[in-house]
Amino acid sequence: MAEKLLLIDGNSIMNRGFFAIRDLTNDKGVHTNALLGFLNIFFKTYEEEKPSHIMVAFDKHEPTFRHKIYSDYKAGRHSMPDELRDQFPIIKKILTDMNIRFYEEGGIEADDIIGTMSHDAENEGFDVVILSGDRDLLQLATNKVKIRLPKTKDKKTVLEEYYAKDMVSTYGVTPSEFIDMKGLMGDSSDNIPGVKGIGEKTAAKLISEYKSIENLYEHIDEITPKGVKEKLITGKESAEFSKMLSAIKIDVGLSLKPSDLKVSENEMLSAEFNNDLMEYKLLSLMKKLDIGNDGESLSGQELKTCIRSVSLDEAIKDIKKDATNNAGKTYVGCAFDEGGNALYLSYCGVQYEVISFEFSGLSSIYDVGLILSFEAIKDLIGRLDLDILNGDKLLKDKYFDCSLAAYLIRYMKDLSIDNLSAYYLSIKTDSAEDFALKSLLAERLAPVLNTKLEEMGAASLYYDIELPTAFVLHDMEQDGIGCDRLELDEYGRFLSENISLLEEEIFSEAGERFNINSPKQLGEVLFEKLKLPAGKKTKSGYSTSADVLNRLKDDHKIVNDILKYRSYTKLKSTYVDGLSDSIKEDGRIHTTFNQTIAQTGRLSSSDPNLQNIPMRTDLGREIRKAFKPKEGYVFVDADYSQIELRVMAAISGDENLIKAFENSEDIHAMTASVCFNVPLDEVTPDLRRRAKAVNFGIIYGISSFGLGQDLDIDRKEAQRYIDQYFESYKGVKDFLDKQVNDAKEKGYVTTMFGRRREVPELKSANFMQRQFGERIAMNSPIQGTAADIIKLAMIRIWKSLKNEGMRSRLILQIHDELLIESPAGESERVRVLLKEAMEGAADLSVPLYIDMHEAGSLFDAK
Repeated sequence: MAEKLLLIDGNSIMNRGFFAIRDLTNDKGVHTNALLGFLNIFFKTYEEEKPSHIMVAFDKHEPTFRHKIYSDYKAGRHSMPDELRDQFPIIKKILTDMNIRFYEEGGIEADDIIGTMSHDAENEGFDVVILSGDRDLLQLATNKVKIRLPKTKDKKTVLEEYYAKDMVSTYGVTPSEFIDMKGLMGDSSDNIPGVKGIGEKTAAKLISEYKSIENLYEHIDEITPKGVKEKLITGKESAEFSKMLSAIKIDVGLSLKPSDLKVSENEMLSAEFNNDLMEYKLLSLMKKLDIGNDGESLSGQELKTCIRSVSLDEAIKDIKKDATNNAGKTYVGCAFDEGGNALYLSYCGVQYEVISFEFSGLSSIYDVGLILSFEAIKDLIGRLDLDILNGDKLLKDKYFDCSLAAYLIRYMKDLSIDNLSAYYLSIKTDSAEDFALKSLLAERLAPVLNTKLEEMGAASLYYDIELPTAFVLHDMEQDGIGCDRLELDEYGRFLSENISLLEEEIFSEAGERFNINSPKQLGEVLFEKLKLPAGKKTKSGYSTSADVLNRLKDDHKIVNDILKYRSYTKLKSTYVDGLSDSIKEDGRIHTTFNQTIAQTGRLSSSDPNLQNIPMRTDLGREIRKAFKPKEGYVFVDADYSQIELRVMAAISGDENLIKAFENSEDIHAMTASVCFNVPLDEVTPDLRRRAKAVNFGIIYGISSFGLGQDLDIDRKEAQRYIDQYFESYKGVKDFLDKQVNDAKEKGYVTTMFGRRREVPELKSANFMQRQFGERIAMNSPIQGTAADIIKLAMIRIWKSLKNEGMRSRLILQIHDELLIESPAGESERVRVLLKEAMEGAADLSVPLYIDMHEAGSLFDAK
């Protein structure tokens, strides 16, 4: 079996990785997305090809022989982003640590290095694989040289492959003829001119027939149509010159031979390479390769051999004794196995296994100033009888939640303790589900994470807001909210009847029965049979998205009926069926509140999601009738009035906005007066509605295009509204501009309470991504501050209800809204406490204000 050589176009694959993966950095701020992209594609190719020899070719940053004969060669290319350029020295170091040779030489391009090495290797009997994102290298394909081109398909990277025969079947030309084809069509990316007016299809057709540029011009009189012939005659010199520029050299003379490029998998996965992965925090690749590093490796199995099985009293006694001799060691790691059989404690390298169900005595560990550290505390609060409240005082310095702390330090999807330990401690573990090991990692992680919180100014955010919120959310999840199954079933029957009627109506209007839920069948009915104006047809058929149908709703009654059908079926499946399945034996729904998902700091709800219960349509709101308090109780509901606008006024310092809120003016009417140049007393409901869209659009960094779509006006008029808004509220404009500029400089923005949101999109080479980044930079400080305030309000009302010994409970949060289930006799006091908690949650330069209602169902509470 022939040896196989893998040749990699280093610049091309690094470039692809950089633009395919969002900006990533390690904990020192070094950009790593190109590194990760390169290595992911490399190992995918290695796994599929199993080469015995490997070389990576790079371009050297200096003129080549092509530049010397054509000064405009590659002119007009955008300069390489600094964030990508900085990663090239690193990938070369990594390749060296993997014992993989890389080659670069002044005056010649990576393509020519690859072409020459490929030619030499084939002559020596090697099979050759070339990995590149540049189709220019297709000219190197032979029966033994395969070109592999990465592309994205269904959000996954796949590698196309081309031998010489594949070139003929795909392009209609051989690899060598591909050079002639490039000579005719040119290459805009390299600024190779080709023949003006000759594109890829024409070039492929001509070369397929005449085989070369030289032969084509020998038969120029045969060429038709006349226009193509004239273009070829005019562009003859350019065609010949472009062919010469396009041809990859196969004889540049290299200082390496194919036999010098031998590799082995063991040498590639070296200790130095493992250290590189740790240094640049390429943890996902470490998991994929199942490798560790030279740092510490911990085995749960080994830990079990020296664990001490004791009672809780014995464990605490030992830990307290050790604490007197280890005063600098503050944290006791805690983990509780899923079966509820054992508590694991770790202190100063000693692990304890406590077999008991009475854990109320755990709190005595605080007596000597120790802090209990957990992977994630919320799910263990009830099981371990943990309490953070002592009268009006929060015992916030008694617990540490590693996942919550890490969430505030930087955004990571995987906040498991093994991933955090690999990232922050360079520790590789053999079992993330070993609970003794979890306790040890929780002990070691806590001081590192706590130091980082303090360094970035987020300690108060963690201890005063996020940690207490976990205890509040635990109680809310335990209490749940009552849901009347009979009411839900009745609503479901109503929807089912209407769905059946709508189906028959749609079939009648279509003149046939079909699957309404099939985009393909629906598209054929609407755009082929009924001849409604369609958008572009793709391979999968016509688009029947909500946007498309909304544009057509005035063109045919069937479109309105389909939109209504979709609305009814979604209400039935998502809410009626979904909620019905979620009702527990106690007649209540117990959602899960997610605290570490949204980068803005907002809470989310799942299993089921109770934060998206319909509110906008009359039909959707009906489902709220099923949510009812228990017998003898009422709902007290309160939501902040325009909290994000008030936050924007406060943190921007805009005097006009602040004054408006201080004087309790109608902010939307005031904005309408400003934007539409009408006296305040002449603002109509429609103008106020438009102004409301402007007010909230500004918060989210809306563009003139987006505002125009929202208000059904042209972009020019929408831009005029935005300009007039900023003319009147100059403080807002200055604030938003500053957020964007600061984010570009620092890489992040912060809320009023120190919550940090990284904005890597601002450094993207993609214009749309950069615009998205600007919107994030504008909105995150506002939305994040509002999220922090609502959490503070939740903590305040939760404390007040407990301290007064009330039976009332906070049971639901829907972004800016809090819902309390209260015995009828307590509701008056609850209203007072709720108003104090919410309106006093933060000290802003504008007053916070709430709307409050009391009702017998969620429907009537709003």
